[in-house]
Amino acid sequence: MADVHHETVYFTGRVQGVGFRYATLQVAKEFEVTGFVTNEPDGRVRLEAEGRAAEVAAFVTAVEERMEGYIRKTERSGARRAAQFGGFAIK
Repeated sequence: MADVHHETVYFTGRVQGVGFRYATLQVAKEFEVTGFVTNEPDGRVRLEAEGRAAEVAAFVTAVEERMEGYIRKTERSGARRAAQFGGFAIK
């Protein structure tokens, strides 16, 4: 498999119990990305996304814009790696 851009993003704020994961899934349908979104035990939401670098960046920005009233902080880290996901899901 070809390498893709992968990002791990942590959203902090009032991000659990507000439909954040469902909204992220809906936004993902608008982009050519794969991965998942999940609630973390510490109250954050973790997003794992991969695809073309520009597409992943636009996707994360769209999630931030859609949920801006709930996000206090966003932490992003990215790298190139072999593709690991097929589709996009809520975990």
